[in-house]
Amino acid sequence: MDAYTFAELWKRHRGKITGVILGLAFGWFAIIYGIIKALFVTACVFAGYYVGKRLDERVDFKELFSRLFQER
Repeated sequence: MDAYTFAELWKRHRGKITGVILGLAFGWFAIIYGIIKALFVTACVFAGYYVGKRLDERVDFKELFSRLFQER
């Protein structure tokens, strides 16, 4: 498969490819380590993604934490 074909495949089916890879990884973790540990790893991955996305967007973390943990 050449690079052009892979680029087109990725462009058209990005969500499906990502979903399959994530599902395969979660299933593997669940089989090897158990469902609770797999859920913990999944939560850590999503937390890391969230922080990384915010870093890419250059969000001020002091402001973000003050909004998250403000007194009500």
